[in-house]
Amino acid sequence: MTKLVEVKIPDIGDASKVDVIEVLVSEGDKIEKEDSLITLETDKATMDVPASDAGIVKELKVSTGDKVSKGDVILVVEVSDNESAGDDSSKSEPSKNESVKESSESDDAAGEKESSDSEKEASSQNSSSGGTEKEVTVPDIGDAADVDVIEVCVSKGDSVDENDSLIVLETDKATVEVPSPFSGKISDIKVATGDKVSKGSLIAMMQVEDSNNKDEEKDTSSSNGQKSDSSNIDDNSSASDASAASKKAPVPDYPQHARTRKEGLVHASPAVRRFARELGVELGKVNGTGNKNRVTKDDVQKYVKFELSRPKATAATGSSVMPEMPEIDFSKWGEIETKPLSRIQKISSVNLHRNWVTIPHVTQHEDADITELEEFRKSMKEDAAKQGVRLTPLAFVMKALVHTLKAFPRFNASLANDGENLILKKYFHIGVAADTPEGLVVPVVRDVDQKSIYQIANELADLSAKARDKKLGADAMQGSTFTISSLGGIGGTSFTPIVAWPNVAILGLSRNQTKPIWNGSEFEPRLMLPMSLSYDHRVIDGADAARFCVHLAETLKDIRRVLL
Repeated sequence: MTKLVEVKIPDIGDASKVDVIEVLVSEGDKIEKEDSLITLETDKATMDVPASDAGIVKELKVSTGDKVSKGDVILVVEVSDNESAGDDSSKSEPSKNESVKESSESDDAAGEKESSDSEKEASSQNSSSGGTEKEVTVPDIGDAADVDVIEVCVSKGDSVDENDSLIVLETDKATVEVPSPFSGKISDIKVATGDKVSKGSLIAMMQVEDSNNKDEEKDTSSSNGQKSDSSNIDDNSSASDASAASKKAPVPDYPQHARTRKEGLVHASPAVRRFARELGVELGKVNGTGNKNRVTKDDVQKYVKFELSRPKATAATGSSVMPEMPEIDFSKWGEIETKPLSRIQKISSVNLHRNWVTIPHVTQHEDADITELEEFRKSMKEDAAKQGVRLTPLAFVMKALVHTLKAFPRFNASLANDGENLILKKYFHIGVAADTPEGLVVPVVRDVDQKSIYQIANELADLSAKARDKKLGADAMQGSTFTISSLGGIGGTSFTPIVAWPNVAILGLSRNQTKPIWNGSEFEPRLMLPMSLSYDHRVIDGADAARFCVHLAETLKDIRRVLL
């Protein structure tokens, strides 16, 4: 026997009309209890809503972009009596995982209540003294314990305002920012990235400012801010107004790359990220003026004002904006199956498209004679095996590559964002593309110039295993100065690899082949390795790329050159 069960939005605190940013299941899908169904996003947190029963999805009641509140029906599930019988008791109260997800919004509500209480306490204490040191602890996060700290947003000595983010926590289903319950100066940080915390864990010590003076400052800055914001809104009312204004006044000064931060890391609250997404703004291009270079709502508005005032690209001047592809119903021609991309594939598709569109690619092809190198490698395989090393040709290629990079330092560099400077790197971290069931990942072998062939081979094997098991940390895939994409184990004669920004070049390796090579008097069989070097033509000329390939080929032909 089966029955239809409605799955509803659980208690999400005081929040209502919460955005549905992703629907994770489709009609006809078979789901297990506590599988994620949809993802919600509030101003403070992103959370998944789990399934309360196992069964088959019969009807979806929501879609991406809808707004939902507690009690709204998400979908209808067909469950068997056997499956639902054991779940009756669990329906009376949320499951542990559900509590974790619900706690994302509860954290914010609890944080706001705690903020109000703490501010009152601070006000009474500050009335008789110049300020006091207070403990800032992790608020109520439901049943979750030992939650990972994935980012610390402040440093010792920083001045923070009430509700500024202090740390970011990550549970199995949600990422939550912990806000400051009051304004003041950080006198001591008690946690670090990678730590695990629970409710009541000490985050920091804070010297609370005089509430009366702070309120006066807030009133003043708020009035000024409102005046500025209204000006921004008026200026941004329409593209035509901005265009007309640009004819009367010069383009506002906006330093495009004044902000320095770690590659790919943008500090911004969920509310600001949502605001930027609604306006179609890429946060990485916005200069953050907040604490620790955090991007504020005002920063996003200023960026939009600047962009609307700039001269626009046209068909004549050129533009990287692609026309939107039309929606096609492929099912009208036959049977189809829709299969979602993995998370890695979604991220890679965006990055690869950006790199291909923004970097002017040229590819240089060259064959390297690795006959003697392969003979030497095979002669050392037994010795390497005794030391637990699987000696592959790639380890030798990486060592030879570093030798060539030292001779051609422009290939071990990055083009500065201002487009006027080249950042030459004195270290040699080689990224190696690895094929996994989830998609392409690029772990990085660091300081290749300082490691032996055996050490490089061991590290390659370790990183490849972690990639397949999805155990690579974010740090293991960052900081490369050059990239290798090896398809030799699969096949092919040549290809055009896409430069992995911020690198300026990437080396593609295809399957080696024995070919007849003329030695001056006769043809002799030689083992040749096809190489494909793609490079950023803004930084590297074709002549330099050809010299680079020839140098690398000569080094691989006689690996003893590395010793010189």
